[in-house]
Amino acid sequence: MNAEDSGSTQPSRRNGPLHGTRILAISQFGAGPFATQNLVDLGAEVIKIEDPLTSGDVARFVPPVSEKGDSLYFQAFNRGKKSIAIDFRSDQGLSVFHKLVKISDAVFNNLRGDLPAKLGLTYEDLRHLNLGIVTCSLSGFGRTGPRADEPGYDAIMQGLAGYMSITGEPEAPPAKSGVSIIDFAGGYAAALGLVAALVDAKSTGIGRDVDVSLLDTAVAMLTYLGSWQMNSDWEPSRSPDSAHQTLVPAQNFQTSDGWIVIFCAKEHFWQSLAELIGMPLLISDERFATFADRHKNREVLLPILSERLGEKSSEEWLNLFRGKVPSAPVNTIKQALEDEQVRARGLVVNVEHPSNGMIRLITSSILTEGANESVTPGPALGEHTDQILSELLGFDETEINVLRDQGAIG
Repeated sequence: MNAEDSGSTQPSRRNGPLHGTRILAISQFGAGPFATQNLVDLGAEVIKIEDPLTSGDVARFVPPVSEKGDSLYFQAFNRGKKSIAIDFRSDQGLSVFHKLVKISDAVFNNLRGDLPAKLGLTYEDLRHLNLGIVTCSLSGFGRTGPRADEPGYDAIMQGLAGYMSITGEPEAPPAKSGVSIIDFAGGYAAALGLVAALVDAKSTGIGRDVDVSLLDTAVAMLTYLGSWQMNSDWEPSRSPDSAHQTLVPAQNFQTSDGWIVIFCAKEHFWQSLAELIGMPLLISDERFATFADRHKNREVLLPILSERLGEKSSEEWLNLFRGKVPSAPVNTIKQALEDEQVRARGLVVNVEHPSNGMIRLITSSILTEGANESVTPGPALGEHTDQILSELLGFDETEINVLRDQGAIG
């Protein structure tokens, strides 16, 4: 099996840019673990702190493929991490956590917004242990405001932030994205905030709190839609065939055997499209001369394009358009993961799982030398408890057994 087939790459001689950075992660499900998965792929050591009394991260039990406290969902977000099982309700367990804080660079959580302060996970709570510690919180609504004590999830944010009002067909009910885009964008935002704080702590020796919320991330990503809404009389709405709000043509088109997406974001792309479909007269037609003209007369233009594009197969059109008109097939997930560009970029890696054999997982989208080399599976609950206590904190076997008898660790 060659590197392209396996999705693997030759190991770098350099470490990832976050090598030597230790992050304690009190997080579960999707958004938080996605944030720290990206940090692992950039070279950080992430120690996942799990509650032994609740069987750890709830992601371990998410279907469709789940058994014995592990799942493919969990594996997707926790590759290359270590797991220590600590009961924070125990004074002895809390003491173990505090010892880890002293030798770590950051503490990350994705708890409800009011919980970091209640559980002693803020910078103010931990600075006496480590002045340079960075504490990052990724929550549904943030640590302040009237909804800080409420749980929040991706779908809730897509509804609240207006995403569902512009997603789907005009006559259909409001729809959410098929991918948890707010969860994952929030994960990226939290990872960026944490790394920025680490850079500052490295130069000043003083850490800080980083407060990121899913709602804030969702609203921030409204960008130009929000600008148009607040500063003009334009009203966003759902567009047929997943069309862009103002650019034409920039949408899905049905071919003779499927669907393709075309995105003419520059005038020369529009001109190339008209020529390649054999309708060059559209270029000189005053009704379609500019972005504004094509938007104004889209009810005339789009049926013309749709009829023409329906005459050939997706493959035929895409072969003509490649490199000249931004375009792509409307793939299934299976087709997307088999795409030649995805394979060439090494975005899928093989991971040897202790009970499931070889499984395939997706790496971080950030490609740099020394990154994306963590190919060990997501850990079993508490798998590294003894190793962390002995190698990092200097506990001997007797002391570890006492902690376990006390219920401080799993």
